[in-house]
Amino acid sequence: MTTLQNRTADVPESPSRSLWALGWQRLRRDRVGFISLWVVLLFMLMALAGWLNLLAANWSDEIALSYAPPTLLLGRITAAPEQMVVPQVPGSIQKLKPSEDPIADWLQQAEQSKMAYQLPEVKKLASLPFGADQRGRDILAKVVKGTATSLLVGCLGALLSILIGSALGALAGYWGRWIDDGLMWFYSVFTSVPDMLLLLAFAAVAGRGIATIILVLSLTTWTGTFRLVRAEFIKNRSREYVQAADAIGASHGRRMFIHILPNVSHLLLVQFSLLMVGLIKYEVILSFLGFGVDVKQVSWGSMLAEVPEELLQGYWWQLLMVVLFMSTLVTAFSMLTDALRDALDPRQIVA
Repeated sequence: MTTLQNRTADVPESPSRSLWALGWQRLRRDRVGFISLWVVLLFMLMALAGWLNLLAANWSDEIALSYAPPTLLLGRITAAPEQMVVPQVPGSIQKLKPSEDPIADWLQQAEQSKMAYQLPEVKKLASLPFGADQRGRDILAKVVKGTATSLLVGCLGALLSILIGSALGALAGYWGRWIDDGLMWFYSVFTSVPDMLLLLAFAAVAGRGIATIILVLSLTTWTGTFRLVRAEFIKNRSREYVQAADAIGASHGRRMFIHILPNVSHLLLVQFSLLMVGLIKYEVILSFLGFGVDVKQVSWGSMLAEVPEELLQGYWWQLLMVVLFMSTLVTAFSMLTDALRDALDPRQIVA
């Protein structure tokens, strides 16, 4: 018996790891989820560089001819794109005499002073690596700047939506009674209206702009977080650790936000990643319909709004770049969300 106790005492105790440490270990073992994490981080760094004007700062410069073709997608192109030729109408054109023209004097003065206002001719490129749009702007610079705008809207909108939903859900789940009834009635009113109709109504009233669309998206997408946090607070408010905090004199606010909320934070992280994907899609839809970013700004939605006219003329490279960037980010975010849900599930970690 003594020998068994000595052997047990010689075995070093393994340090206990938190839910986050165990979740990180499981995420690293998930190859698809870990690769998706790096893809999302790469897009985040690209967006951060775009916000700081380290990348695509001159996206609005008209450096090429209209609809300059992409050399990396179509090979080396030496000829310039065809320009619109105005057909000449046969026959002689009769012009007014100076005495018959009422603005002949103004035209003569303008002709004499036109050299003072004439801008130097800028030689524009005949092609770009990823092509140009109608105004000759680089498609690659536009899509990088649009990535920064769409990620900014998705990140800040999801964060604000999480804060609103968590605060209201904590109040409803912890206090219950008439507070829960009132907030549940408010929740039912919001969820009774279709999401897209509610978004369009708010956007039509609030106007356009990045700040406006972030506010609109956060005010219309907090319901899912509210329902999740309310259910978790109802489940945890009667647990032993909350009763122990009550016994030592912890206030209601401390019990809500220091004891209960950290125990549901892993669910909020998964909810945040889900909202990011959804809000990026909503921003694209609103900007495509003309309710999104301002005309002086660019996003994936505003770029897609230019695509129908371009496709009718056979110019497809702007659509290809937007679809490539958007599908890569949304797919990586969706896979990362699934990996986070599995990695941070306490039942799977314990198992």
